[in-house]
Amino acid sequence: MFNISGTGCALADFLYNGISFEGADFKKYRSENRGDGGLSPGKLVFIEELEKFTGNSYQSILKEITGNRPPDAFNVGGPSLVSLIHASQMLDRQLFRVNFFGMTGMDETAGKIVDIVRETPLNIDSYLKTSTKATPFTYVFSDSDFGDGQGERTFVNNIGAAWEYYPEYLNRRFFDSHIICFGGTALVPRIHDNLTGLLAKAKKSDCITLVNTVYDFRNEKNDPGSPWPLVNMPGDYGLIDILIMDCEEALKISGQNNIENAAGYFASLKASSFIITDGPNDIYAMSVGGLFEKTGLIKLPVSANVVSELKNNPELRGDTTGCGDNFTGGIIFSLASQLKKKKKGHLDLIEVLSWGVASGGFTCFITGGTYIEKSQGEKLKRVSLLQKEYLKQLG
Repeated sequence: MFNISGTGCALADFLYNGISFEGADFKKYRSENRGDGGLSPGKLVFIEELEKFTGNSYQSILKEITGNRPPDAFNVGGPSLVSLIHASQMLDRQLFRVNFFGMTGMDETAGKIVDIVRETPLNIDSYLKTSTKATPFTYVFSDSDFGDGQGERTFVNNIGAAWEYYPEYLNRRFFDSHIICFGGTALVPRIHDNLTGLLAKAKKSDCITLVNTVYDFRNEKNDPGSPWPLVNMPGDYGLIDILIMDCEEALKISGQNNIENAAGYFASLKASSFIITDGPNDIYAMSVGGLFEKTGLIKLPVSANVVSELKNNPELRGDTTGCGDNFTGGIIFSLASQLKKKKKGHLDLIEVLSWGVASGGFTCFITGGTYIEKSQGEKLKRVSLLQKEYLKQLG
């Protein structure tokens, strides 16, 4: 059995659509300076910091921004859990096992998350519970008209039980895997602060390592304007086989002022491969060899088919929540599939990217990041169609 294990951010998403970021109720709580705790489109803020910034309770803020209406959807979220769910749905469950390691509370929200995840093939035997803190959750405010109709989200997060998750919980079974994924660890502080040691342990066990990042409000708050720490030393990027970031995260981690310079920065660090997404804009990627065949800097478009479909049929539009997480899930799927057929050093980076783009594109047609299949193989079939169209687009 081919084992894939991951840890990192897992939470409940409470989704609110139709929130205008230009509306008076939202602008009242907009950020004024970096890391000040205010709301900012495309970024994440912690509940306690938003309360300090506004002087109000998050419940009163939520009531004002949403008009005291219930969320439009409840879904499973988090860069780690969502990407692993997607990979587990896409892979042949007779050949691959995908495992999530993490911590939740002992509350009603935890029960809702577990009920949803149990409808997927993901193994959550190591999804532990603590009685000391609430299950992590995020309020997701979505404005589909923001950015000339491209859409954007704003996140208000409660770390909760993730504070209680320590590296010691990552046992021998975690490291006895072919691929190990660290997703959104900035929202699991004890894991994030020990990421270098965990990556080193994974490489010692001959695991392939994948890291996908998330907005690091904790470090942005602690030292506004300074690069976010991810690993201890520049040379430690060599412990990462695939590093996946969105543009904002890549700029913040690298300390660069544009995506081209950020790509140059990560290329100079000799991470085995990196991928930088930028919403509807081009994707940057590169491999120095070792896992994928060596490439120069690659620049690829997003799916024209998805963009056209949504433009011509706006009634099919879901939201952009979880697009990046499912993009990563598509990367994991293709990586695992190729490793069944090819040796390290001979994998195809374009192939991996095509499945990432198709997986992220699929998410634009649903609300929330986690889709529950009506039948086994449904998601693979639908994403495969998008992937084939994308390869035609690339020629």
